[in-house]
Amino acid sequence: QVQLVESGGGLVQAGGSLRISCTASGRISSIRSLGWYRQAPGKQRELVARITGGGSTNYADSVKGRFTISRDNAKHTVNLQMTSLKPEDTAVYYCNAIDYLNIDAWGQGTQVTVSS
Repeated sequence: QVQLVESGGGLVQAGGSLRISCTASGRISSIRSLGWYRQAPGKQRELVARITGGGSTNYADSVKGRFTISRDNAKHTVNLQMTSLKPEDTAVYYCNAIDYLNIDAWGQGTQVTVSS
């Protein structure tokens, strides 16, 4: 059992930066990978970035070169550093964990709003 809590969302101007974080608790040793997803009104939830325990990453094409995902295994946290933010990045961002049984855990989400 894994529990996830996000923090750091807020309002930022277009072109600005924001960092959001997720802290995992519970059965930490069962986690295979951690990631960030987002969902905007009227759109389906989409993958933003994912990172494995070994440090392998993948990103959505729309955020490559602008967002960076990182993981601190000692602190059980995953971060998303967002730069050059655009209004279309506005969404609720969700932290996700996948365990070795391929079971998903989700955080409650944190709102990121980018003003033009």
